[in-house]
Amino acid sequence: MYQYTEFDRQFVHLRAQQFRDQLERWQRGELTDEQLLPLRLQNGWYIQRYAPMARIAVPYGDINSAQLRMLAHIAREYDRPTPELLAHAQATQDQLQAAQPGLTLAAPPLRHGYGHFTTRTNVQFNWIPITRAADVMDLLASVHMHGIQTSGNDIRNITCEAYAGIAEDEIVDTRPFAEITRQWSSLHPEFTYLPRKFKIAFNGAAEDRAATGWYDIGLQALKNAAGEVGFAVKVGGGMGRTPVIGTVVREFLPWDQLLNYIEAIVRVYNSYGRRDNKWKARIKILVKSEGQQFIDAVEAEYRAILEQDGAPHTITQAELDRVTGHFVVPPLRPAGRPHCVNTSGQLYQRWLQQNVRGHRMGGGLKAVTLSFKRVGFAPGDADGDTLDALAQLADQFSAGEARLTHEQNLLLPWVHEADLPALYEAARKLGLAQPNIGLLTDMIACPGGDFCSLANARSLPIAAAITERYQDLDELFDIGPIDLHMSGCINSCGHHHSGHIGILGVDKDGMEWYQITLGGSDGSQLSGPAIGGKVVGPAFSAAEVPDVIEALLGTYRSLRKSGEFFIDTLRRVGQDPFKAAANGARHPKATEEALAE
Repeated sequence: MYQYTEFDRQFVHLRAQQFRDQLERWQRGELTDEQLLPLRLQNGWYIQRYAPMARIAVPYGDINSAQLRMLAHIAREYDRPTPELLAHAQATQDQLQAAQPGLTLAAPPLRHGYGHFTTRTNVQFNWIPITRAADVMDLLASVHMHGIQTSGNDIRNITCEAYAGIAEDEIVDTRPFAEITRQWSSLHPEFTYLPRKFKIAFNGAAEDRAATGWYDIGLQALKNAAGEVGFAVKVGGGMGRTPVIGTVVREFLPWDQLLNYIEAIVRVYNSYGRRDNKWKARIKILVKSEGQQFIDAVEAEYRAILEQDGAPHTITQAELDRVTGHFVVPPLRPAGRPHCVNTSGQLYQRWLQQNVRGHRMGGGLKAVTLSFKRVGFAPGDADGDTLDALAQLADQFSAGEARLTHEQNLLLPWVHEADLPALYEAARKLGLAQPNIGLLTDMIACPGGDFCSLANARSLPIAAAITERYQDLDELFDIGPIDLHMSGCINSCGHHHSGHIGILGVDKDGMEWYQITLGGSDGSQLSGPAIGGKVVGPAFSAAEVPDVIEALLGTYRSLRKSGEFFIDTLRRVGQDPFKAAANGARHPKATEEALAE
């Protein structure tokens, strides 16, 4: 992972000091709430449904054991609501739960002392008092972490696919390019107050595992006929109220022009993006409405940057080499840790099949994903003790390094094949060895209405109900690979648009209802080109959703051909039989009761 320079260290420490000064001035009444708002947002501090939420950046997902231990410390010591606040929040959630007719499975309790892994490789805390925010920022800076630009109308945390640098199908390791972009965009004065938030993703492998088609800018690494490295540039992807797949505006951009071209894109967006309507302010709206005129404007701006400005941000080979040199393979400990695992047992073999992947470097190295999709826990949640245990696993089995993934799991990138049984044994004791990566219960879900002030409905009770229902591994493996994504509101933080099955929480007269979409794709090899799912019909009550999922899967199993996955069958036969099955799973009594409330 990237090794900080002295400049990097000073940068995050000074930013933490600046934020402390801003908070102290606010506490003294020298800054109003309105004046503090953009300042705290650009450091990752929100005010959510019950308490502040802190969003911590993990650029391109790379994290080390010291950082995991610091997150564990913050979870235990700072993510602590007052008893009165927690009781009030739980009582409110209990009322919501009681109002959902027929949903007998309770949601996970509103725990505190947890970090939450997000789809964009951030870590969120839900209960840290704003008065302690500066102390938390200082602690983060001590281990080279921060919340800079994890919120606000600016260029957000830069992401890459989780296997960058280790993927067997890798074209180029995009992390150095992501780091150069991160450094360039951090506190960029021209792009501090964009019309809306702005997200960039890199993918450096043959398979798009970074969902680049769904980003404001998606960058796919490739090589031309001469073997030169460049990027295909997609612009204008995004979810939310208007799901749009990014438009390819450049088939091949030489790598050294990366920043100049991104600057041209963001300048055009900054100039012409709408600021009169929050819901129409994303760059996807500008690209969709202007079409070729947008591309022409970007190309004109790019030429001006090259010719008039002198291409100020051309990346030199020396600069690329310098940054690449900060991504070093860590010293690997000898393999051969003792274990008592039956390596021929079915559970272990299934874990090898689902959770372990090959490694670009060979030499007996493997990449192992630990599953954070467990009964009784929200997807992506890890308490302080678990974060400490993860740090220990990283030290013991992965040279002190780990990766957060788009799917809200944690990956160990430097595991010796000989140590897989010992790692499995240790992960199993922590409840993190579920062999479900890529299967139904490896779902993506946002925190929803349990925490988020923007949500229309809760995601976590539905996730809990589905997870509880599908604990039979034989059934999970029979169903096969499937992407289930769930969002608590139209902002789509749970990426429901790109799920083979998507679930969207909506509000109807104060009640929680859920739309079901089918056929979405994130652009991966399994899913095919990125595409948004289609709604199957009117929304379902909370009680109906698990039965709807069961009906959809039953339809798939009755119609599939040998070797077909869910998404293959859906595309072959069309959506009509699946829609009929979903609508046939409605509960007339539950729907009647809900409408009568």
